Amino acid sequence: MKAFQYRGKSIEELKKMDLADFVKLLPSRQRRSVKRGFNPIQKRLLEKVKKTNEGVYKKSLRTHCRDLLVLPEMVDLKISIYNGKDWVQVMIIPEMIGHYLGELSMTRKKVMHSAPGIGATKSSTAASSKAK
Repeated sequence: MKAFQYRGKSIEELKKMDLADFVKLLPSRQRRSVKRGFNPIQKRLLEKVKKTNEGVYKKSLRTHCRDLLVLPEMVDLKISIYNGKDWVQVMIIPEMIGHYLGELSMTRKKVMHSAPGIGATKSSTAASSKAK
């Protein structure tokens, strides 16, 4: 199996890297969102990530913050991301670096159609009364 590389850097190199150096590796849209700075909700989640990596914070991480980039320090953590209805637990792997958390928990499900219900058509009401 090939070792993970992000723009020529290994995961160990990325974790040791300063945020300013890591930003230079990102595509323009992601680079711009990090350069603008983190909002208070994102800062709170990043503090919890740091405490979890240090072993201080023991609870599972849950967040509504879908607009935060996956940073190298988040790798190997389980984060529950809210999709509007449920908490989707995601194991952060190195390949997710540079993506937004919202991309990892889908908000819409595939539409599953089944047979029509009773009364859906005139024939279905007649069929149900004959079966009785």
